[in-house]
This record gives sequence, structure tokens and C-alpha cells, in this order.
Amino acid sequence: MNFEIRNVRNIGISAHIDSGKTTLTERILYLTKRIHKIHEVRGKDGVGATMDSMALEKERGITIASAATYCTWQNHEINIIDTPGHVDFTMEVERSLRVLDGAILVLCAVGGVQSQSITVDHQMKRYNIPCIAFINKCDRSGANPFRVIDQLRDKLGHNAVAMQIPIGLESGHEGMVDLVSMKAFYFEGEYGQNVKTDEIPSHLAEEAAQKREELLDAASMFSDELMEAVLEEQQVSENLLCEAIRQGTLKREITPVMMGSAYKNKGVQPILDAIADYLPSPLNVESYALDVNNEEAPVPLAADDSKPLVALAFKLEDTAYGQLTYIRTYQGALNKGDTVYNVRSGKKIKIGRIVRMHADKMEEVTKIPAGFIGAVFGIDCASGDTFVEPGLNLSMSSMYIPDPVITLAVKPADYKSETNMAKALNRFTKEDPTFQTSFNPETGESLISGMGELHLDIYLERMKREYNVSLHTGEPQVAYRETITMHSKFDYIHKKQTGGAGQFGRVIGHMEPTDKEFEFENKVSGGNIPTLYIPACEKGFRECMKKGPWMKFPVTGVKVVLSDGSSHSVDSSEMAFQAAARGGFQQAYHKAGPVLLEPVMKVVVETPDEYQGNVMGSLNQRRGVIIGVHDEGVSTVIEAHVPLAEMFGYSTVLRSLTQGKAQFTMEFETYKEVPKSVLQEIEKNLQQSAKTKTAAQ
Repeated sequence: MNFEIRNVRNIGISAHIDSGKTTLTERILYLTKRIHKIHEVRGKDGVGATMDSMALEKERGITIASAATYCTWQNHEINIIDTPGHVDFTMEVERSLRVLDGAILVLCAVGGVQSQSITVDHQMKRYNIPCIAFINKCDRSGANPFRVIDQLRDKLGHNAVAMQIPIGLESGHEGMVDLVSMKAFYFEGEYGQNVKTDEIPSHLAEEAAQKREELLDAASMFSDELMEAVLEEQQVSENLLCEAIRQGTLKREITPVMMGSAYKNKGVQPILDAIADYLPSPLNVESYALDVNNEEAPVPLAADDSKPLVALAFKLEDTAYGQLTYIRTYQGALNKGDTVYNVRSGKKIKIGRIVRMHADKMEEVTKIPAGFIGAVFGIDCASGDTFVEPGLNLSMSSMYIPDPVITLAVKPADYKSETNMAKALNRFTKEDPTFQTSFNPETGESLISGMGELHLDIYLERMKREYNVSLHTGEPQVAYRETITMHSKFDYIHKKQTGGAGQFGRVIGHMEPTDKEFEFENKVSGGNIPTLYIPACEKGFRECMKKGPWMKFPVTGVKVVLSDGSSHSVDSSEMAFQAAARGGFQQAYHKAGPVLLEPVMKVVVETPDEYQGNVMGSLNQRRGVIIGVHDEGVSTVIEAHVPLAEMFGYSTVLRSLTQGKAQFTMEFETYKEVPKSVLQEIEKNLQQSAKTKTAAQ
């Protein structure tokens, strides 16, 4: 780690499924001499890509867990995190972007801006991350990079500017014309490692001149000197143009667009140059911590080794040597042997072994300087914890964690599996905040919740392989919610008289619908309910939100206003008012027009044109609402909103409808009211399962 911090780049590679993220990373590692042989994602050599180190990733040809590595290019150190494309693993992308300074958004030259590209772009916006776009697969039939640039502008609102134009497309893709140097680049050798520079082919000279004008127009907005040179029609130097593009990129007001084919080894070196030239170093990024002692006021951090330490643990992994914690230092340096303070738990921790990661391999180092990413062994912490120098009380803002939408009941087959399952669940919930577990005391089953069928599938498979757990699984359960639709009053007295002191509490007020999950307003005047019992009332109301009085699902969107009540000088207590609040909630809830809500998913199906009718029919059968249909080359993309309850097993149905040629992605969109006919079916199923439980007891 002997690099100057201004030459460090912390970047992520993000994209829609199968756009070529992992393939691109593999080429980058080869060209920067981090690996000496290229392995393909779906390689026939059985090795699989370097960054897909998990056996499941190699088998399925997908990325499940984000992997970290680093490489050097022209005196720059590049820390790379390769992230998954499937929306089920959205947390992996989220936590990676939280600690990165820049990103490469990979797009397919045929598919263009797809559904998951939009999700990833939202995540980049959330963390204000500058990015370069790379239009991959220019050698594929139907490739049209300039259509993709238009989509970047229209669908994602980027000021996308072409940095290159392709020399030939589809099977005739040979190289690129670079619009900064106005030279043609060709890539020779088995892995495109030899870059040959030549004059621009005559048939592309006019197009190159026109696209360069567009590039100069866009870049001149960020440099007065460049603006002057353009207006006076002077010769523009490469350095001047690069600096202007860099300024625009850092502000997220320009997105430089590169082109090529990672699989055919064309155009990877210019991307490495662009990372060094246009993406931010830790010095260009404004980072803030929150001062816990001062109402979480933001405190600016400086990427400087000499300042007090502030670091964030953003990912955990369980290895043969104990827990491995990935850490990004924002300020100060984390040294071997240091004692640091975990702000969340309040514990002091001694740092033992520090390593740098290269996928699943690691090398020992003595410190992680400011602005770098590394990993530490053997410390007990959770994902999202902040480490600081003892004496500081600063916390980094946490990551956005979406709520799980699907639940599955799991039961171990024997005692040994039960012990191992407990270990596995403990580890997985620590590693992945979107994977949650709970216990159902009525059925004696453990429940696991996640972002989709694939998400839970992968964890069940990992339990079997890594922990030798034999499991029985139940039917997938949808995360239904209850809410109210009307204003409703309550006036409830909780009274209990046994030997000794009794219990007494009276609550009067109303409940009404709200946009928030839960609101509580205290309007009690004159001390009719003593102030010390008000929190107990709120706690009682909140408890009822966990399990609705109607269908026993969690409740959302309720505002409770407590306006009056009464107490008893001897018999009133916190417990009595909690019980009164619960009674008041139930009394008003049934009169407040309760309705059941179900998660509705945004489903995007990409299918060959000839199966369009079949696919739309299958979505309509599943209570889907078609939002849009548009052509992408030879494929049709259908967007629909479909209830999650209807989507179980859809991948098998879609495969048989389209001879395995279509693919779909699905992500949570919103909650909507369940139609009456479906509600009756759900009520019937609940009654049936209640009878079964009673019979079993």
C-alpha cells in the first residue's frame, strides 16, 4: 500500500444480470497481471471466474456474494468490488456502493438499459457515486451502442457522452476510435493484451469529428479554459479535455461512455485508463460521520493517516480462520495491534491479523491506511458497525436495508441438523441483513425471510453443503400486511381485581389511516393519565402492530391519537396501561375497516418476439397488470406489476412457455389491497391450517 492516496481508486462493477460484470473483472485482473490465466464465468475448464469463488457461483454461472480484489495500472491502485446482478442479492450491491467512491455501470449493447440497470443506478444516486458506463458485447448480433447511450439519457437521466465510437459492430467488431486522442485502437494477441494505435479509418472520419464536437460541447461546461479554446477554435490538448471530463464526472453531471467486448478482449485497457483519469480518489469524495454526543450532527472526515481513526465494517464472512470483516477506513489508519472502539456495542477491540483480499485469497499487511479497503480477522462485530479511536464517539450513517418479502418455514430433520442449522442461521443473518430469521412458537418451526425465491434457495443450498444440514421446508409464505381505511374511536377500561393491589387503566382516543408505518400522538391534558404512563400506552399500541387482531399479520399505516383517560392512585401501573392500550387498539381496529395488503412485484420479462403473446397471457393469468411493452432488437421486453403470491415457480413456467429462451427479473414495487375473491381464499387457508394445528396438538 505504498501508493499516494490521490492515485487510489475504490470502484465497483455493477449491472443487470448477464451484462458481463465478472467477465470484465477477469480481463482487468489479467491485463493488470493479478492473474496469469483467464477463466470464463461458464468455463469448460471447471475452474470458473476468479471472482466467483463459491462453488454455487461456479455451477450456476452467477455472482452471489460481492468479491473484493485490487490491482495496479499505470501507477494507480484500483480496489475493485464485483457485485451480483440478481435483484435477490441487492444487499450485496447496496453495501458495496456504500463504501465505494466510483463505479462502472456495465450495459449490454443489445439489451441496453434493463430493469436491474435502473435499480443499480438508483443505488448509485443514493450514495452520490460518479460512474463510467461501459457498453459491453459490441460483438453480439443486434448490438447498437448509440441506442444504449440514448437510453442512458432518457431512462436514467444521465448526461451520457460517447468517449469512443466502434470500428465495426457484431461479427465485424474490430476496435474503437478514441475521441480524446482521435486515434484508432485495435487489440491484438490471444487476450487483446497488445494495443495497436493507428489512424482513424477514412469511412469513420466524419462520424468521429461529429462525436468529438459533442464531447467538447459537453466537457467545456466544466472548464473555462476549454470553453475559450473551443470558441476560439484553437487546438485542444488531451490533458485539458481529460481534466474537464473528470470535473464533470466527479459532479455526476457527465457520464463518459466506453465501448467494447470484454469476452473478446476488446476495449478493456481504455476502461482502466478511464478509471484512472475520470473516477474519484478518496480525496475527491466528501465523507461524513455523525457525532453521537451532539444530536448526530455531521462531522466531515479527511482521508488523512495522521487524523483519528474512523472506519466502517461493511461486510462479514465466516472462514476457516474465524470471522473475516471487510473494512473501509475513511480517516486515520488501522494498524495491527491497535485498540479500537466499536461505537454500536461500546466495546474495545484489539486488532490482530490484517489482510488484503484477492477474491478468496488473501495476503497479510500491517495496516489499512485512510481511503483503502482491507479486512480484519477475529473481531466480533456486525455489518455496518463503525470503529473509531478510543475517545471519539462518531458513527457512519448506516446502509439502506430493504424489507424481506418472502418467508419459508424450515424444520431440521434430526438433532445434529438442528445444532448445525442454528450455527448456519446465526452466521447468515450476521452476514446479510436482508436474510432474517424468526421462530413460530405455535408450529415450532423456524422461519427464514429474504428478497426472493432465489435468495432463499441459495441459503438453503449453502446450509446443506457448508453445514451438512438436512431440512424439511414448508410452502413459501408471502409477507402480507394489514391496514385500516377509516377513522375509529376507542374508550377502553382495563380493570382487574384480585387479592391485593388490582390493575386499572382507561384510555380514550381514536385511530386513523396514515402514510407512515405507525404514529402516536398524545393529546391528554390535565394529567388524567399521569405523564409517566404515556410511554406504556404507546408501547401497548406498538405491540399490537406486530400481529393484527384481524388476520394475525403485521399492521402498517396506523396513527393512534390518545386524547383522554383516567387512572387510579393505587391500582394504576405501567402494565395496566399497556393492557388498556392493547384493549383500546383491538376495540377500534375492527370498526376501522381493516384490509389486507399484499406485496406487488415489478416483473420484467425479456423474451423473443414470437413468445410475446404467451408471456403476456401468463402474466395476466397471475393477476398481473402490464405496464409497458417495447422492442429491444430481436427481443421484446414486457414490464408488469404482479402480486408476489402469484409468482412462485414462475421461472419453470416461463422456461416451458418459451423453450428456455426468456428470462425475467423481479423486485419489490409496493403494497396493494388484496381483491375480495383472493381474500376469501387466504381466510379459508388460514382456517384450514388452524384446524390442522389443533388436530396435531
